Amino acid sequence: MKAVENKGQPGCQDLAKFKLPAGFRGRPGWYVQLWWLVQSSFFAWSPQFLYGWRRFLLRLFGAQIGRGVLIRPSVRITYPWNLTIGDYSWVGDDVVLYTLNRIEIGANAVVSQKSYLCSGSHDYTKVDFPIWAKKIVIEDESWLATDVYVAPGVTIGKGTVVGARGSVFKNLPAGKVCVGSPAVVIKDRIVEK
Repeated sequence: MKAVENKGQPGCQDLAKFKLPAGFRGRPGWYVQLWWLVQSSFFAWSPQFLYGWRRFLLRLFGAQIGRGVLIRPSVRITYPWNLTIGDYSWVGDDVVLYTLNRIEIGANAVVSQKSYLCSGSHDYTKVDFPIWAKKIVIEDESWLATDVYVAPGVTIGKGTVVGARGSVFKNLPAGKVCVGSPAVVIKDRIVEK
């Protein structure tokens, strides 16, 4: 395999210069490690039907979790103190909530299996590759179908559906059905009463 040349560029990133901003995680390092230990054991090993147990653990670590929320044991949450989930919402198997900043999921919303909500990234235009984060909002009654990616800073409007394997890089309006990568509106969401 031939190596790719860096055509005259002086160096795109030098990770030795990377510094995590003070207070970026929102809690001391030992507390973060304690959460990760609890998540990989008591949370992940809990039987499927123990939704109340997982809600309890998340609340214990500062998450704001509403009534009747169903969170599967395989869900991964980086920092629960940055998470809010409204009443009766569902978070499916193997979902990643990368909560470097706030992730707010409204009431009666569904985040389906293997979806990835990513509230942080790095600035690739700077050699020290600084980290940054922006809040994600999934409004009430929205549905992210399987394997949806949501980028930092995005708001998905109330009642909007994002189809399977969609990628959302910009805000989506309320009451729509959106598909693709990047996700685009294809029609209104019409619900039979």
